[in-house]
Amino acid sequence: MQGKYLETYQSWMGDPEGFWKAQAERLDWFKPADKVFDAEAGVYGRWFAGAETNTCHNCLDRQIAAGRGTQKAIIYDSPMTGAKQSFTYDEVLTEVQAVAAVLKNHGIGKGDRVIIYMPMIPEAVFSMLACARIGAIHSVVFGGFAAHELAIRIDDCNAKAVISASCGLEPGRVVPYKPLLDHAIDMAQVKPEYSFVFQRDQHHAALRYEHGDVDLAKAVEVEKVNGTQVACEPVAATDPLYILYTSGTTGQPKGVVRDNGGHMVALAWTMENIYGVKPGEVFWAASDIGWVVGHSYIVYGPLLAGNTTILFEGKPVGTPDAGTFWRVVADHDVKVLFTAPTAFRAIRRDDPDGEFARKHDTSGLRALFLAGERADTETIKWAEKILDVPVIDHWWQTETGWPVAANPAGLGLLPVKYGSPAVAMPGYAIDVLDDAGHPVPRGTLGNIVVKLPLPPGCLVTFWNADERFRSSCLEEFPGYYKTADAGLVDEDGYVYVMARTDDIINCAGHRLSTGAMEEVCAMHPDVAECAVIGIADELKGQIPCGFLVLKHNVNRDFKVIEREIVQLVRDEIGPVAAFKNVMKVERLPKTRSGKILRGTMQKIADGMPWKMPATIDDPAILDEITVVLKQHGMAK
Repeated sequence: MQGKYLETYQSWMGDPEGFWKAQAERLDWFKPADKVFDAEAGVYGRWFAGAETNTCHNCLDRQIAAGRGTQKAIIYDSPMTGAKQSFTYDEVLTEVQAVAAVLKNHGIGKGDRVIIYMPMIPEAVFSMLACARIGAIHSVVFGGFAAHELAIRIDDCNAKAVISASCGLEPGRVVPYKPLLDHAIDMAQVKPEYSFVFQRDQHHAALRYEHGDVDLAKAVEVEKVNGTQVACEPVAATDPLYILYTSGTTGQPKGVVRDNGGHMVALAWTMENIYGVKPGEVFWAASDIGWVVGHSYIVYGPLLAGNTTILFEGKPVGTPDAGTFWRVVADHDVKVLFTAPTAFRAIRRDDPDGEFARKHDTSGLRALFLAGERADTETIKWAEKILDVPVIDHWWQTETGWPVAANPAGLGLLPVKYGSPAVAMPGYAIDVLDDAGHPVPRGTLGNIVVKLPLPPGCLVTFWNADERFRSSCLEEFPGYYKTADAGLVDEDGYVYVMARTDDIINCAGHRLSTGAMEEVCAMHPDVAECAVIGIADELKGQIPCGFLVLKHNVNRDFKVIEREIVQLVRDEIGPVAAFKNVMKVERLPKTRSGKILRGTMQKIADGMPWKMPATIDDPAILDEITVVLKQHGMAK
């Protein structure tokens, strides 16, 4: 582990405040910090206390002042509509100022909360940046999210306004948003004063002006014609930039709060050092703005670093085929692509031989980054073969906002160890503890934790819930942030994230990682993707059960495949795994961001009460899983 990475990590370890102070100097500040880190402020301390800045200024005005006004800032590519459109930094600033003017005209200002409930269209990004410009706090909710879940978020953040669109687009169907929004507002205790609605050509919504509905495009056009300019509102570096809700175990969503100053400093550092992209180059995070990846690496990270970012409205398969990612890479000269492993498993399932990739010139691509789910070795190897570029698994969370562990392309790639997202990034000191909070030996499975204080860019608390943040993230292991991920660190400092801690099963007294079993199942050449869960067993406590999705070109007898996979797990992990139950399914239940809903599957198998996850992509899949479990006599 030689070279620039080690030098950089040791530089941070030796002087954390000096390290982040140097990174902050690359950005614009209206007022410098009184303290780089104030250990007495906030729940665990606050970064850049006393400083004033503005995130939108640093994303747009600063770049234009540096001569990037005519460079493309955003490329919108929608296979759903066939639309392709690009916006320079100058043009984005014009759009953002117009949206900001509309918001200010309706009494929205510094500290007000604005829900953004939008599909993947440019107006969504303009709205986020407009909120940042006037000091309003945005909370993006995935477009088309259920009305009940939207209402909970409106109430929790006491939203003053909602920015929405008339509809979203899914393959083969139009999803009207306005009825969902109206139903949510009807249910909510808090009634937003305004709903700004962008009318899309695919579906026009009926506006209820008496309820505060505003035609967003018309209002924006007036400001553009008038040439309205809106200055950036100075905000404290410690003021919230956004609230992003993530699912809570109690059913009440957790509002992750991100600040302005530390967030900018961390993201700007990652673009060049972790992802290895230079200003002016095209970076594509194939995600959605409703998720943390969209916040960090579709919107803020690339614009803070002077990159061109891609806003993609489509799917990895089916819009129109498994070659759409390669088409986008070729059309826009993408240098670095970042997506979820589940996207590549879907592409691999539909195109196992990579025929679509050969139809497009992807030679400009330098690296593929994967995060969001464990990246199984076989999918990584397949992508390496198809693309002939480094495929880099890296690990982070909604709560951290940027990578905890990665193989840093910008600092010089380290040797690859399949199954590991490589090493801790500067800012993160990782330990592995047993359940009693004691350090475990290298190579031993345990709870992955991060020493406090968390670095800039991580969550500072949950919205209006400091105590909940303390109790759920900081109290179990004093002095540490609990990631709720289980794994190990090897002798070389490489991190292995094996599963969420609730995915570690206890089989006859042995702690086993379902993630390790999934890794083995994925090694089988016929398997496209898989999930392993622990099911209650009277004799052993829990036993593992595997659900396999086969590649589309597989015609072999499943009984033969089943025997081969059981033997493979026995060979790789050992008889202790007690892995004997394997089921073939057509698809796995996932969130819209691609995470497999293992916990819900486990509850169905164990006959425990469960409720439909708010983030599920297709509820019908859980019925399919229930049928398969019953066919195998596994559902309680």
